[in-house]
Amino acid sequence: MKLSEFDYEVPRELIAQYPSGRRGDDRLLVVDRRKGSFEERHFSDIADYFASGDLLALNDTKVIPARLFGKRKTGGKVEIFVLDRTERPARALVRSSGRIKPGETVTLNSGYEVKVLGAARVGRLVEFNEPVDEVLRRCGHVPLPPYISRPDEPSDRERYQTIYASADGATASPTAGLHFTENAVRQLKEKGVEIAYVTLHVSYGTFAPIKEDTVEKHKMHSEHFHVSKENAEAINGARGKKARIFACGTTSLRTLEARAEDFKNPISERIEGRTDLFIYPGYKFKIVDALITNFHLPKSTLLLLTSAFAGKELLFRAYEYAIKNKFKFFSYGDAMLIM
Repeated sequence: MKLSEFDYEVPRELIAQYPSGRRGDDRLLVVDRRKGSFEERHFSDIADYFASGDLLALNDTKVIPARLFGKRKTGGKVEIFVLDRTERPARALVRSSGRIKPGETVTLNSGYEVKVLGAARVGRLVEFNEPVDEVLRRCGHVPLPPYISRPDEPSDRERYQTIYASADGATASPTAGLHFTENAVRQLKEKGVEIAYVTLHVSYGTFAPIKEDTVEKHKMHSEHFHVSKENAEAINGARGKKARIFACGTTSLRTLEARAEDFKNPISERIEGRTDLFIYPGYKFKIVDALITNFHLPKSTLLLLTSAFAGKELLFRAYEYAIKNKFKFFSYGDAMLIM
C-alpha cells in the first residue's frame, strides 16, 4: 500500500486549538461498520451504545510535563522533549538554532543544567544535574502536539490529562480518553459495563511520522505497556463470556492486540513488555469489537489503524462527513465510535 492513499485535507479552522468548554461536551460520530452508516450524537450519550456485560478498556497512562526550554552558552534557544525519563541518561528530542555538539551543556530557563550527549536510537541522550522527575515537575511544559499552534497554558495541565490517569510516563495524551467524565464512567458502571485499565506510555512510537512511501516498510518504535493481573483477568473473563470489548483509544487497542494470546489463558501474573505492533489495513483483529477514537492526522499510523478497524473506504467517507459537518479534529477535537 502507498502512504499517499491515506492522505486527506482538513481545513485549518477544524483543527481544535482548545478543548471544549466543559469536559465531555464534545460531538460523537458513530460509525456502524455493518450498515455502513453514520449517526451524530454527543459524547455524553456514549453509554447508549453499551450493554450490560460489555467491557471497556481504558489506558491509565499519565502525561508528564516533558517539554523543556533553555539556552546554549551562545544564547541560542533550545527545546528538549524528554521521550524516556526512566533511562539513564534520559532520551530526548533536542531542537536548537544550531547543531549541539556532544557534551555541550544547556541551561534551562529555570537554571537547571542539561548535558547533551551523543545520539540515541531516537533523538539524543541527555544528562540532568538534578533528578529528572524533579526538573520536569518544576519547569516542564505540557507536551501539546505541534498542530496546536499556541504555548501550553495552566488549564492544559488538567485538560490534556484523562480523569483516570495514574501511571506517570506518557509524552502524549491518549486523547480518546479526554472525553470521559466521572459521570460518564458512573453511567457505564451502573449499566453493568466492566471497566478494565491497561497502561501503555504513549511516546514516539505512536506519534512518529511515517517516512516510507510504502506503508508495509514502516517500523514502529516500541513502547512499554503493562496490565495488572486483576485487569487481565477481567479481560480474559469477558472474552470467555463472548462479551463485547470496547477499546478507548488506539493505544488501548494496541495493548490488547499485541498480547492477545495472554488474554485467553489462565492469568498467573501481570502482563507487561514492549510493543512495536503496527496495525494497517489487512490486519485481523483478535480481541477488540468496538473502538472509541478521535479524528487523526493524514498519513499517520493512527489513521492507518482506524482504517484497518473500520475499513478504509468507510472511514474516509466518515472523515468527509465530519469535515462537511464541521467536527473538530485531532487531540482536542471531537470523538468517533466505530461499532
